[in-house]
Amino acid sequence: MAQQEWLYGLHAMQAVLENEPERVIEIFALKGRDDARLTQIVNQARRFGISVQFCQRKVLDDKVQGEQHQGVVARAKPQRAMDENDLDRLLENHSEPFILVLDGVTDPHNIGACLRTADAAGVHAVVVPKDKAGGLTATVRKVACGAAESVPFIQVTNLARTLKHMQDKGVWVTGTAGEAQQTLYDVSLTGPTALVMGAEGKGMRRLTREHCDQLIKLPMAGAVSSLNVSVATGVCLYEIVRQRQQ
Repeated sequence: MAQQEWLYGLHAMQAVLENEPERVIEIFALKGRDDARLTQIVNQARRFGISVQFCQRKVLDDKVQGEQHQGVVARAKPQRAMDENDLDRLLENHSEPFILVLDGVTDPHNIGACLRTADAAGVHAVVVPKDKAGGLTATVRKVACGAAESVPFIQVTNLARTLKHMQDKGVWVTGTAGEAQQTLYDVSLTGPTALVMGAEGKGMRRLTREHCDQLIKLPMAGAVSSLNVSVATGVCLYEIVRQRQQ
């Protein structure tokens, strides 16, 4: 495990200061920027006794290798990785767990966007495999706009085994696949639910598909054959929200 990681972006920085200020070692802020949100972050950091240095833009750019940092970068202790044990505790704590599973999604912008939507939809955890999938990087945190600090991000060794374990705990596993016979709007998505989204292009892996209780697809009326995974995730999550609220 890395000894430190770089965090950047106003939302991500605000979220980590609100939820885990003890992780932040020092903050680097853009010199001369008169911005209310940046000032709030600097003042909050100082209240926690965190060192704040003001730097030229190039210094910040170099620290994050050209990523869009919005004028603030932090050196932080790495967050503890969550695993199967955390998922077990979460399943015990919710009578109707609502889980999002990402199978093989690697693009950090898509993972961040999925986390942000998951937070908005009230998802209790996002589950991903440790291998052949993206982790919780600084880019993911920035795109997630604070959701990475509020939604548990659980990395599991064997996704198929984890799906089976969730089923044994009473969770109904719904996978998305272009070849599915039923659409999102044809099935019941209430009760303890896990929604599985596959990687763009490849979709879910065979073993993952075989461990789903049902397969669904989005109705596609236009010329394009599929949607970006984060967009499709948003559509599916909010149909589940609609059904759960009825």
